[in-house]
This record gives sequence, C-alpha cells and structure tokens, in this order.
Amino acid sequence: MTTQRIGIIMHGVTGRMGMNQHLIRSVLAIRNQGGIRLKSGDVLVPDPIIVGRDAAKIEDLARKHGVTRWTTDLDAALANPDDTIFFDAASTQMRPGLLRRAIDAGKHVYSEKPVSEGLAEAVEIARHAKARGVKNGIVHDKLDLPGLLKLRRLRDAGFFGRMLSVKGEFGYWVFEGDWMPAQRPSWNYRAEDGGGMISDMLCHWRYVLDNVVAPVKSVSCLGFTHIPQRVDEAGRRYEATADDAAYATFLLDGPDGDIVAHINSSWCTRVRRDDLVTFQVDGTYGSAVAGLHKCFSQHRVNTPKPVWNPDMPQPLDFYSDWEEVPDNTVFDNGFKVQWEQFLRHVVEDGPWSYTLAEGAKGVQLAEAGYRSSKERRWIDLEDLGL
Repeated sequence: MTTQRIGIIMHGVTGRMGMNQHLIRSVLAIRNQGGIRLKSGDVLVPDPIIVGRDAAKIEDLARKHGVTRWTTDLDAALANPDDTIFFDAASTQMRPGLLRRAIDAGKHVYSEKPVSEGLAEAVEIARHAKARGVKNGIVHDKLDLPGLLKLRRLRDAGFFGRMLSVKGEFGYWVFEGDWMPAQRPSWNYRAEDGGGMISDMLCHWRYVLDNVVAPVKSVSCLGFTHIPQRVDEAGRRYEATADDAAYATFLLDGPDGDIVAHINSSWCTRVRRDDLVTFQVDGTYGSAVAGLHKCFSQHRVNTPKPVWNPDMPQPLDFYSDWEEVPDNTVFDNGFKVQWEQFLRHVVEDGPWSYTLAEGAKGVQLAEAGYRSSKERRWIDLEDLGL
C-alpha cells in the first residue's frame, strides 16, 4: 500500500462555513482518518494550505488545527505545482475571478455556491473550466443529508406512485442585532454586498429539486424585505437592502407529468415544525416529510380519514400515523462525503455530477427568481447549453 499526497489550496476558510464544514469536518477529518482508500489500494491523504488576507487569523487557525502550511500570497500558492486543487469559500463577488485565476494556473477547482452573482458569468466560468480541461465542482451539500437521502430512496423505490406536489419550509428568526446579536453576518442583508435570500437559497433549491424530486422547468417567486433596518457586528444600524424572505413556486418536469413545488424561505419566521428545513412530497401512493436527518412516511393504506368539523376539537393525532424511515446505514457529514467524491474524481476519475455547469443552473434559478419577483410573473428556464 502506497500513500499518495494531494495538495489543496483552501481560500476563504476563516469564515464559519469554510472553517467548520470544509476545513475541519471535511479535509482535516479525511486527513485524520488516515486518508481515502483508492481503487488501486493506495491511500490518498489531503495536505491543505490555507490562504487569506489576515495573516494573524490564518496563522492562528492553522496552529489550532495542526495545519502546517498557510500563506497570504495567493499567487505563490497557485504557482506551486505540488498543489493541484483550489477551493474557494470566500465571498460570491470575488469567486469568478478567483476561479478563473486558479483554472488559468492549471488547478482543478471546487467551490462553495453560488458560483457567481450573475448567470452570464456563471456560464462563462463553467465553459472556461471545460475548455482548459480542469476538473471542477460546486458544493451540493444538502444532497447528502440523511433526511434527503431517505427521501430520494423512497422516490427511487416508487413509494410515492405519481408524485403530485412538494411543500418546503426553510428558515428561522435571525435577530435584528440590537437587543440580541444576530446569528448571521450583516452582509447577508445588504444587496450591494451580495446578500439576499433568493440568491442564497434558490441555488440550493435548484439542485435539491432537480436531484431529489424532478428537474425544475419554471418559477414564480416573490422576494420581500420584512426587516428594513438591522444592526451590524460593530453595533451600527444599517439599511437592509436585500430580501430576507422568498416565497417561490416551481413547476417540475416529473416522470408522470408536472409536479408543483412550493418552498417558503425566511429569516423572519419562528419555527414550529420538525426541523429548520422540511420537505413534504405527496404522491398517489404515499407521502413523506424529510428534515435534515429524519424522514417520516405515510402510505395510502395507513392514511387516516379525517372529517371536517369546526364545531369540535380535532380528535385525530396526525403525527401518530407516520412511520419513521430507518437509517439502515451510517451517514457521514454531507460536506465530507462530497469532498471524498471530488478527490476521487480528480485522482482516479471517479463519478462526479456536480460541476460548475450545475452551479450555473443554480444561479439561473436565482436570477429567474429575482426577475419573477420584479415583473410579478412566471419565468421559464431555458437550456443553458453546457
């Protein structure tokens, strides 16, 4: 057995998502488990170098987590032929330029979503990666959540019969930042800094619906700014210029006819449901509700027969008639699973579907959502030709 090293340039991992999910729980977790066993029998071990503008911050991060390499010089990192992958989790506004620099340096690229703020730029960078022959990927982390894996398992088994509709609820109350510190960064609520619920979440809903239910054909969306002023990390009050909620209806190209999906996404709602995000799929044979980890199903033979009677309290406990879908397997961290898939794709050409072209589809849906909200009409999605 031979150990193979693979060098990964990791940019933007001092932020919450990049640090926790990508650096610590994915790349370092793979390293600490001893690497990935390849088909050849060799073991692939990632060797990250973290890159950022704040030397003190990245040096401290490296020291805390046993990362021996860090730098503030991205050009030097890209020039090192011993590091073959570039990963970015920094701001969306910077991402297309960073990806282009890495692609031009001959690096395989993997990045957080969205790949850009605009569709034309997303399509261009996907085509550029293809033309330069580098392997590329965009994070589709929610597809490997246990709840959605179980939901897709039900779909593939024919549990739903003819799928009819999807109802999704996402969000929670993000504090305004005055009497209680906000649990999300202030840039999320400034459009000029790339914030906005539509741009943030419709990219996710594109790949979730495409892969777990059926491909998205068109969208009708209303974006709204419910909280007009918030307080930033320094205690300064600012105008919230980005949408903090999105109410979207999608038409899906189902195998047995159109499927209607509606997903509410809001940072201005208080949670009374099983999880911070839930998806209910209804079909002729059965229904299922999935959260991040759990999934509950109800077959038609177990469906109760309620009767509408507003004159007396509801006698049925509607939760008791649902059965939990068992785990039946061990589910690893979804980000880590996709990192392992991408590393196998780079090293041994393992299967990989979540390319920058798929990332462009997410940007396409977000852009269509904003257009729909502005024009108050349905927007059809065109084939991007990628």
